[in-house]
Amino acid sequence: MSTIENPPLASSPENTSQVKPQDTPPSFSPSQSHLDGLESETIFILREVAASFERPALLFSGGKDSLVMLRCAEKAFGPGRIPYPLLMIDTGHNFEEVIQFRDYRAQQLGAQLIVRSLEDSMRRGTVRLSNPDEPRNAHQSVTLLEAIEEHKFDALIGGARRDEEKARAKERIFSHRDSFGTWQPKSQRPELWSLFNTKLQPGEHFRVFPISNWTEMDVWQYIEREQIELPSLYYSHQREIVERKGLLVPVTPLTQLKVGETSKLMDVRFRTIGDITCTCPVSSHARTPKEIVTETLSVKQSERGATRMDDQTSEASMEKRKKDGYF
Repeated sequence: MSTIENPPLASSPENTSQVKPQDTPPSFSPSQSHLDGLESETIFILREVAASFERPALLFSGGKDSLVMLRCAEKAFGPGRIPYPLLMIDTGHNFEEVIQFRDYRAQQLGAQLIVRSLEDSMRRGTVRLSNPDEPRNAHQSVTLLEAIEEHKFDALIGGARRDEEKARAKERIFSHRDSFGTWQPKSQRPELWSLFNTKLQPGEHFRVFPISNWTEMDVWQYIEREQIELPSLYYSHQREIVERKGLLVPVTPLTQLKVGETSKLMDVRFRTIGDITCTCPVSSHARTPKEIVTETLSVKQSERGATRMDDQTSEASMEKRKKDGYF
C-alpha cells in the first residue's frame, strides 16, 4: 500500500478562527490582496449555503481544489465544526494515495464522511459499462443522483473552477438543477451584486461552486500561503509511464501496456486527479507549491485539457455530462 508523503503541516487552528462573520457580501477593495479577496468571497458563499439550505453537502474527492475549499470552510465556521457532511462518489478506480488522504483529512477534521460507490450502482443495474476497462468518470452522475435522492440533499458544494474547461465556464456559482438532476445552461438565473437566488421546488437542488473565480495559479498560491497538505501525487515523483496520443499515461493494473508499447521511468506530477483510467501526469521536477507556481506560469493548456483523456474529445462531451447531472 502506498504511503502519504505529507508536505509542510497546515496552519495552526489559531489562524483558522480569526475570520470575522460577514453579514453582507464582501467588497473587494484595491487594498486587499488578490488571494484575500478570493478567500473572502468563498467564505461568504459557504456561509450562504449553510444559511439558505436545509441539507447541503460538500463534495470532497481528496483533490487539491476540494482541499482548498475545505480550508475556506474551516475558516468560515471555525473554531466549530463544518456544518455539513463531506460526500465522495467513489468510481472504484481511484488512486490509493488519494483515498488514504481523504480518510485522513476527514478524520482530522472530525467531519462526517459519506462515500457512495459507483460499483454499488453497477450491482443494482443502474450503471452498465460497455466494457470493463472504460473510464468511469462519466458514470458518476448516476451514483451522485442516487446519493442525492437517498439523503435528500438540496445543495451540493463542488470545487469546479471556470478556467478548468469551457463548459464549466458557462455555469453560475449557484447552479440550479431540476427534479431530474439536469442542468439547463440557457435558462440560468442571473447573479447580480453577489445576490444568489436559492429558491427551489420540491425535488430540485443546487450545485454551488464557491471557487468558480479562482484559477489554477490562485489555487497553488493559496496552498503555498496556507501550507495545505495534499496527496503526494501532486508533487514530483518517479513513475512508470507510456506515451500515448500525446499524453503521459501511468502504467497501472488498470492501464497496462498495449502491444508494441514501451514504458519508461519519468519524474512526473499530477495537475488534477480522478479516475486512474483517464488521468495523466505531466513531466515535472516541482516538489513544493512554490516550484509548482513557477511551472504554472509557463503552462498554456488547462489542467483538464492537458491531462484528462476523457476530456480530449470535445467541449460538447463535458457539457452533455453536466446536463445529465455530472459535477
